[in-house]
Amino acid sequence: MLSSHLQNGIESDNLIWSRVPESDDASTDGVGLLNSRRDGGGVDSLDYEVIENYAYREEQAHRGKLYVCYYVAVKWFFSLLIGIGTGLAAVFINLSVENFAGWKFALTFAIIQKSYFAGFIVYLVINLVLVFSSAYIITQFAPAAAGSGIPEIKGYLNGIDIPGTLLFRTLIGKIFGSIGSVGGGLALGKEGPLVHTGACIASLLGQGGSTKYHFNSRWPQLFKSDRDRRDLVTCGCAAGVAAAFRAPVGGVLFALEEVTSWWRSQLMWRVFFTSAIVAVVVRTAMGWCKSGICGHFGGGGFIIWDVSDGQDDYYFKELLPMAVIGVIGGLLGALFNQLTLYLTSWRRNSLHKKGNRVKIIEACIISCITSAISFGLPLLRKCSPCPESVPDSGIECPRPPGMYGNYVNFYCKTENEYNDLATIFFNTQDDAIRNLFSAKTMREFSAQSLLTFLAMFYTLAVVTFGTAVPAGQFVPGIMIGSTYGRLVGMFVVRFYKKLNIEEGTYALLGAASFLGGSMRMTVSLCVIMVEITNNLKLLPLIMLVLLISKAVGDAFNEGLYEVQARLKGIPLLESRPKNHMRQMIAKEACQSQKVISLPRVIRVADVASILRSNKHNGFPVIDHTRSGETLVIGLVLRSHLLVLLQSKVDFQHSPLPCDPSASHIRHSFSEFAKPVSSKGLCIEDIHLTSDDLEMYIDLAPFLNPSPYVVPEDMSLTKVYNLFRQLGLRHLFVVPRPSRVIGLITRKDLLIEENAESSAVELQQSTSVRGRYSETSTRMDVTRPLLDDLLG
Repeated sequence: MLSSHLQNGIESDNLIWSRVPESDDASTDGVGLLNSRRDGGGVDSLDYEVIENYAYREEQAHRGKLYVCYYVAVKWFFSLLIGIGTGLAAVFINLSVENFAGWKFALTFAIIQKSYFAGFIVYLVINLVLVFSSAYIITQFAPAAAGSGIPEIKGYLNGIDIPGTLLFRTLIGKIFGSIGSVGGGLALGKEGPLVHTGACIASLLGQGGSTKYHFNSRWPQLFKSDRDRRDLVTCGCAAGVAAAFRAPVGGVLFALEEVTSWWRSQLMWRVFFTSAIVAVVVRTAMGWCKSGICGHFGGGGFIIWDVSDGQDDYYFKELLPMAVIGVIGGLLGALFNQLTLYLTSWRRNSLHKKGNRVKIIEACIISCITSAISFGLPLLRKCSPCPESVPDSGIECPRPPGMYGNYVNFYCKTENEYNDLATIFFNTQDDAIRNLFSAKTMREFSAQSLLTFLAMFYTLAVVTFGTAVPAGQFVPGIMIGSTYGRLVGMFVVRFYKKLNIEEGTYALLGAASFLGGSMRMTVSLCVIMVEITNNLKLLPLIMLVLLISKAVGDAFNEGLYEVQARLKGIPLLESRPKNHMRQMIAKEACQSQKVISLPRVIRVADVASILRSNKHNGFPVIDHTRSGETLVIGLVLRSHLLVLLQSKVDFQHSPLPCDPSASHIRHSFSEFAKPVSSKGLCIEDIHLTSDDLEMYIDLAPFLNPSPYVVPEDMSLTKVYNLFRQLGLRHLFVVPRPSRVIGLITRKDLLIEENAESSAVELQQSTSVRGRYSETSTRMDVTRPLLDDLLG
C-alpha cells in the first residue's frame, strides 16, 4: 500500500518536475541552485518565500475565518504600537538633544560674558563628554548601532539578515548614542538613526521583546516568518522618517522608494496608518511641551522650517540659476559619496582594526576639532550692525543668549550687532537651517561667511561620517545644500534686483539638490521637503533641482546608501540587473556551484556530515521512480534540518519511507522559524550519540515541494527580476521540461470563492490543457505532491 502511494506520488510529480541526471557532478544537465549570496561572510539570507511543507499546510487547514480576522487585527494593532513606540522614541531623543544643546549654549553664553577662553573650555568639555559617552556606548555595548543604519535596514528588506542589526541592545545604543553624538555638536544628524530605531522597535514587537534581557512575552510572538517581520520592519522605517521630519506621507514614500524591494497594496495601508499615528504622537508631545515643562525644548526640537511666508512666485529667468543649483548639488553630492567611501574604507581596513580604544579616541579628536572650529572661526569674523526690523516678522536682532533664532551676538563690541558666522556655526543644526531658510532676512549673511562655513562644514561632515557613533546624513546634507543655495540666491538678488526674490528660497532648493545628488532620492525627498517647509508653491522647483542633481550624480557614482552597503559587504540586489546579464543564461550563473542533493530518506550521520562540510542553506531532495529515474521532489532548508537533528523526535530505524497512516507531524510550522537577527541553530550546538547517527530521517514531510523553477536557458536578466521581485532565497535551474500539462492565463486566476463552475473553467480555459486532458493518465494532477508522498 505504501509503495503504491509512493509510486503514484512520484509519477504525479514527474508531470511537474523535469528529469535530472543521477550525478551531482554533471555540469551540463544538472540542477543548479541560485542562492541569494555566495557562501561566507558575516551575513545570511532571509526566507521570504513561503515553505509549503506538510506542517505549513496542516497549520493552514486548521485556521478558520475567525483566526484570519484575528491575524489581520493583530497586524493593525502592531502597526499602532510601532507608531506609538517610534513617536515616543523620537520625542525622547529630540527632547534630550534640545535640552543638552540649550543648557550647553546658555552656560557658554553666560561664561563668555566674563571670559571667552573659559567659555570655550566649558563648550569643548561638554561636547567631549557627550561624544565620548556616545562612542563608548557604541563600541562597548552596541557595535551594530554605529552609522545611520539605513544600509543595514535596506539590506534586511532586500533579503539579507545581518546579525545584531535589530536587537534590543542596538535599539538602546541607537537612542542614547544619537543623543550624545548630535547633542555633542558633531556634523551629523539623528534622522537616519531614527529610521533604524523604528525598524528595531518593529522587529522587537514582532518577536515579543528580548529574551536575553528577560523582556519578552509569548503573546506577541505571532509573526514568526521572515515575511511578516519584513512587513513590520517596513512600517518601522516609514515611522522613523515620519517622526524625524513630521512628514507622514514622506515616510511612506521613503519606505517605498528607498528601502524596500517588495511592496503590495495591503502593506501600503498599514504603513500609512503607522506614519499617521507617529504624526499624532509627535504633535501631541509638542503641544504638551508648549507650556514650558520640557525645559529648553522649543520649536527646533522637531524639524520643520516654515517658509510659507517667503517667496510666493518666481520668474522664468530664475530657472537658469536654479538649474545651476541642481548641477552643483549633483557634483558636490557625488564628491561627498566618493570621499566618504575612501575615508570609510581606510577606517575599516586600517584604523578601526586597532581596537575600540582607537575608535573612541578618534571620535573624541573629531569632537575637539569640531568644537574648536565652531567656536573659533566666528571669533575671526567682524560683527555687523543689526538691520532695521521688519514689522510682523517676529525676528529680533540680536537674539537673546541661549535662545534659537537669527542674529547671534557673539564676540561683538556693542549690543546692536550680530555675528553672521556664529549664527550658523555656534548653533544647533536645526536652528542654523532655520536661519538659512528664513525669509525677510536679506543680506543677513555675507558671501565670505557662507563660503567659509561651506568649506569647513563639508569637510567636517566627510570626516565625521563613518566614526563609531550613530550618524545620519539628512540634516548635514541640508546644511551643506542650503549654504551654497543661499549663496547663489545672493547673486541672483543682486543680478536681477527684484524685491520679491528671497535668498531663503534658493537655500531650500540647494538643500534639496545636495540630498538628491548624494542620496539619489526623488519622489520621497520631494514630498519630505514640501512637508517640512510648508510651501507647496515651490514643488515644481524642488522637482527640477532634484531631477538635475540626481542625473548629474548618477553620471559619477552610486547613491550614498548603496556605496555604504557595498563597502560593508551587504550584497544588495538593485532594482535593475547589470547590462552584461542580458548575454548570460541561468546555467552560466550557477556553473561554479556544486549542487549537493539529499535522498528522501537519509541517515542522520550523512545529514550531520553534509551540514558540517559546507555552508549551503538549501538542498534539493531527490527520489527515484519505478524505472530508477532520478526525480527532484522538493527543497529542504538547512535551518529545518538543524531543527530535526536537535529534536530527534523524527528519527526512525528503518531506511524506508515512513508509514503515513501510523505517523503524524510532531512539529508546528513556527518551530522552524529562527530568531530574528541572530544566527539561530548551528550544527556545532547539536549533540548526537552514536545510536542517533545510525538512524534515518524521512525528509518528505518537511521539504518545500513547490520551489520556484526556471529553465536552464532563461535569460539571466529575467532570472534576476524574478528572484528580486519575489524575494527568493533559492531558485532551481532545471533542463527543458519534456511535457506541458497545462497553460495558466489571466482567466484561470480570476477564481471566485465557492464557485463550482470555476473548476470547469480552469480545466477548459486553454486548448493546450483541453487536448492534454484527453491523452493524460487517469491520475489527479491537481492533488499536491505531499498528499501523494504522505498518503
